[in-house]
Amino acid sequence: MKHRRGFNPLERTSAHRKALHRSMVTSLFRHERIRTTKAKALAIRRSAEKLITRAKVDSVHNRRIVSARLYDEAMVAKLFTDIAPRMKERPGGYTRILKMGLRQGDAAEVVILELVDYKLDTGDTDKKAKKKAAKESKKEAPKEKKKTSVKEEK
Repeated sequence: MKHRRGFNPLERTSAHRKALHRSMVTSLFRHERIRTTKAKALAIRRSAEKLITRAKVDSVHNRRIVSARLYDEAMVAKLFTDIAPRMKERPGGYTRILKMGLRQGDAAEVVILELVDYKLDTGDTDKKAKKKAAKESKKEAPKEKKKTSVKEEK
């Protein structure tokens, strides 16, 4: 039973676990969506949500605390300028976990950990815009040829 266990040590030493948390939280803030195992996602979620809550109030003290827990200073800036303002009205629950199934090699449960306001870029709008531009260019090209031929005849 799991009585009086405060966190999941993930079968790692404390230094390894801290490095894992730092790198995965940095990746989550960089890409806003990561794919990992369920156990790691549940552990990383706690760290990420505490940092987002801290970043909602932009002060030197909060920046130093967050900076001590992230690897990349650019991600600290992104957290304070981009991610935290989007979460300003939300009282908590900044991440979501989407189950993907079992990994083939070891049957570990794989999930996607993402920020709640993450917008999946499907690329449909780009494809539609390219098709529309191609159609318009095809329509315009024959018209120009006709105009030049008409001018030549006169």
